[in-house]
Amino acid sequence: MSITSSLLADLRRAVGPQGYLDQANDIEPYLVDHRKLYRGATPLVLRPDRTEQVSAIMRMCNEARVGVVPVGGNTGYCGGATPSEDGSQIVLSLGRMRRVRSVDPLNYTMIAEAGCVLAEVQAAAAAVDRLFPMSLGSEGSCQLGGNLSTNAGGTAVLRYGMMRDLVLGLEVVLPDGRVLDGLKPLRKDNTGYDLRNLFMGAEGTLGVITAATCKLFSRSATTVTAFVGLSDPQRAVSLLSRLRTFTGDAVSTFELVPRSALDLVLQYIPNTADPLDQRHEWYVLLEIGMGRQAESMRDAIETELADAMEQGEIADAALASSESQREMFWKLRETIPEAQRHIGASIKHDVSVTTSELPRFIVEASQLVHSITPTGRIVSYGHLGDGNLHFNVSRPSDGDDESFLRLAPNINRAVHDLIARYGGSMSAEHGIGRLKREDLARYEPPVALDVMRAIKQALDPNGIMNPGKVL
Repeated sequence: MSITSSLLADLRRAVGPQGYLDQANDIEPYLVDHRKLYRGATPLVLRPDRTEQVSAIMRMCNEARVGVVPVGGNTGYCGGATPSEDGSQIVLSLGRMRRVRSVDPLNYTMIAEAGCVLAEVQAAAAAVDRLFPMSLGSEGSCQLGGNLSTNAGGTAVLRYGMMRDLVLGLEVVLPDGRVLDGLKPLRKDNTGYDLRNLFMGAEGTLGVITAATCKLFSRSATTVTAFVGLSDPQRAVSLLSRLRTFTGDAVSTFELVPRSALDLVLQYIPNTADPLDQRHEWYVLLEIGMGRQAESMRDAIETELADAMEQGEIADAALASSESQREMFWKLRETIPEAQRHIGASIKHDVSVTTSELPRFIVEASQLVHSITPTGRIVSYGHLGDGNLHFNVSRPSDGDDESFLRLAPNINRAVHDLIARYGGSMSAEHGIGRLKREDLARYEPPVALDVMRAIKQALDPNGIMNPGKVL
């Protein structure tokens, strides 16, 4: 149904004068997705500051059959938080709901609202000498609700898991306005279905997550960060196995970086430097965090890397000797997307396979891409520790963006068909949103799709929750 002036007036009253935006300049940031793939329209952006207001909004929109698009920090890659172009949907921003309701360091839990910026959640944990380990390049702007609704991954999945693994309970406003209060800070609770996991990864299509009970962890007293040069990804997989065994699974980060990506960073990102004396085809950025005995741990890992070098598994390694050097190592990894933008359009893939098969996948996928665009520049990097690769292809240096992007359907099909043959995932951590709806329909088993549609119909029979996304 269309949005009436009466409904708009009721929604404004529900949130008060500070709780909405209806001027074009104020609404503008909510109309375009992070990658500028989509541009929508809306007459109103609602910014409630408490759960009761969200409940009232959902009840009214459900009765009026008006679509609601929840948005967090708008840092997603798949257009999951952009309204439709016809202006028939309301945007619901949780940015004013940013209270940390409670922190229990002895129970290692925190209850935080969906609008909290991820860095704020990390800081609240650190204030009581605890760790919230979710870490992303956008952690200074992405919001907890967006991380929850997309089941975010990040750089510490290897040790701590994805967002689903870091949450004990949720508070969710259902499409009809009812509030599902599931914030119990319990690690054991077998009372019926696991409703918490139903909403994480649903991208706002089943309800609005307003708060979460997050797991906290002990902070590592000592963290060793190293940049390692090696000849190929297979040796990186072997090194990961060696270090997981050696440290008793204390490896928290294991990021794969090709020389092609490092060259882009060194060329386009100011204040960066080559981490090692010689060039290498591939690199690994790794971190290991442990409790005590800082110097002995550092010495032990340095010795283990030296042994790996003697056995020909790696070519060189540098351990960060200061926090500034650690930050430099991380800058080389985290600015790869920014550096890649300098060389023109790129076709991106967020895929995963088993860690053991990732080296072979890189070879086969590269061959497939070069059969379509022989001079396309492959920049494949990512979270080798959990099998998640950002397999990106930039346009040829002598090409133009428009011609290159016309190849996207063929390249995407080739890469995703290969992923399917590997039994992998064509969306490892970025979600489906609007961008990958057709891919989901193509690659997800029909029974799984039927179950998803049944859940959607049961919880949102009027289809108002983030219409046009995922399914």
